[in-house]
Amino acid sequence: MTRPLRIGTRGSPLALWQARYVQQRLGGPDAAELVLIETEGDRVRDRALSAIGGLGLFTKEIQQALLEERVDVAVHSLKDLPTIPVPGLQLVAVPERGPTGDALISRRFGRFEELPAQARLATSSLRRRAQLLHRRPDLRIDNLRGNIDTRLRKLDEQDFDAILLAEAGLRRLGLEEHLTEILDPAWMLPAVGQGALGLECRVGDETTRSAVAALNDTATWHAVLAERTFLAALGGGCLVPIAALGRVEGPTLHLHGAVLSVDGRQRLAGEVSGPVETAPALGQQLAELLLQQGALALLQRPAPEPTAAQV
Repeated sequence: MTRPLRIGTRGSPLALWQARYVQQRLGGPDAAELVLIETEGDRVRDRALSAIGGLGLFTKEIQQALLEERVDVAVHSLKDLPTIPVPGLQLVAVPERGPTGDALISRRFGRFEELPAQARLATSSLRRRAQLLHRRPDLRIDNLRGNIDTRLRKLDEQDFDAILLAEAGLRRLGLEEHLTEILDPAWMLPAVGQGALGLECRVGDETTRSAVAALNDTATWHAVLAERTFLAALGGGCLVPIAALGRVEGPTLHLHGAVLSVDGRQRLAGEVSGPVETAPALGQQLAELLLQQGALALLQRPAPEPTAAQV
């Protein structure tokens, strides 16, 4: 009897939804079983991600389990997966992407534009923070960590005017009734890989690679490849305000990206288009365009000190 594939995943409700989605696509519990792994990002909950530092806060331990053959495939939120590859591992598949938007959740206001001066918002993301402040420098932005249920609870307990969460996570957990507004990507670009899953396997494990590769969505793969190449060329990660969104329309890939100062005062943005098969070149091209505009100076500025509202 063939042993079920072992899927490495974090234990948060959203991570489990994602892992079970992959499990079903691989044939269900008889074909694949879940192995829960705690990551550094899960353990350290009293500090902002930018204060913890380092790459792979939500992926390193799962990747180590993969290298040690304790699991056969890792399921990551692609936005959490560093662009620097780990020797011995390979990104094999990216299933069809979910929604890419950033959602405003408020009990008091129906739209972002209705927020009053000095409104108090919370987000765990430097990218969101910088784009919010670029749009509205008057806003007061606090840091908020925790899973989606925790953040929704803190919206009320800490008396925020609004919080920001990824649309995909809310919809995957059936919490879309909390959505107030999906922010316009013209000014609130998503994180690289937002809404997508990354499935990673060991190099040389052809049996697992073959099974997992069948879950790949070609259009999503090209879009996120362009985004991740853009991010890698800028030398960034989740600790700097970089945003990008790739869109495939027929044979053409459109890539829109932005780099901001951590205080939101400066924003450099651009867009490139080309054949989908040139995704890496498009990511490199957009990065070079923004570097020519002065992006490097923005990327080298230190992140702000975390504020008090942390989970």
